[in-house]
Amino acid sequence: MPQAIRFHETGGPEVLRLENVEVADPGPGQARVCHSFIAVNFIDIYFRTGRYPLALPDGLGSDAVGVVEAVGPGVTEVKAGDRVGYLIGPQGAYSQVRVMPAAVLIPLPDNLPDRTAATLMMKGMTAQYLFRQVRPLQAGETILYHAAAGGVGLIACQWARALGVTMIGTVSTDEKAALARAAGCAHVIVTARENTVERVREITGGRGVPVVYDSVGKDTLMDSLDCLQPRGTLVSNGTSSGSVVIDSQLLAAKGSLWMTRPAMAHYIQPRAHMLEMARELFDHVLAGRIVSEPQRSFALADAAQAHRALESRQTAGSTVLVP
Repeated sequence: MPQAIRFHETGGPEVLRLENVEVADPGPGQARVCHSFIAVNFIDIYFRTGRYPLALPDGLGSDAVGVVEAVGPGVTEVKAGDRVGYLIGPQGAYSQVRVMPAAVLIPLPDNLPDRTAATLMMKGMTAQYLFRQVRPLQAGETILYHAAAGGVGLIACQWARALGVTMIGTVSTDEKAALARAAGCAHVIVTARENTVERVREITGGRGVPVVYDSVGKDTLMDSLDCLQPRGTLVSNGTSSGSVVIDSQLLAAKGSLWMTRPAMAHYIQPRAHMLEMARELFDHVLAGRIVSEPQRSFALADAAQAHRALESRQTAGSTVLVP
């Protein structure tokens, strides 16, 4: 029988179990996908710990790549034999085989390897919607991006460079700083020994930046606000250190600032738009402007170990599971 990671209660990585599962034939509007690589994202930890509630027991994981084995009645988006990836839909990507809504599947270019594509579905599409939709960037701007050596961060470094944007990135170690610089981050702040606000003000001649992308959350909130120019924008796109709670009066006091907490689901629909987002991303990759490969790989059975590595900040770039 096919196997998948399931969890029956919220908690630490130890709640993740490899179990035999039944995979039905695809019904109307569905496709059965055999996975080759599965992405591990920090949001998976939010589901595992219960920060984002699920009706348990359930599977885990939001994006993967593989081959369509079969399609159900009425499916026109993909056909058997197509290589596809996805990043939205029900939880359950940590699996060998699963049935998915065909409408969320994105065909992969022939010359884009599965291994590469697995690092792009959620992470690359996140960089796309942050930089091209949530707060569209213009050449010549200077921005601050937290966690610049993460899975999304390393793609963001390269995308910023391709746009002609000067990116200031924060990282936790000198090793991660080297990765961010190599990816195109113009200025890197090592938060363990540098003051983020002071360095941003120094780099920008005291002006600050027009936009901050902050996936850390609680621990970096005040620094992010203090790095912004008047009427600047804080894009709070993650909460790895805890949720962000803010008094709107503080936004006024610090310069009539804007703040948004975007969610991919509101930027990726309809399907035609999702495919256009993917096309822009894939074009950058195939042209060599963005290079992305897994930094660490774990067997599907070792999903708990992958979560421990991610939570302890042992990882940089993308992490994948191999069924």
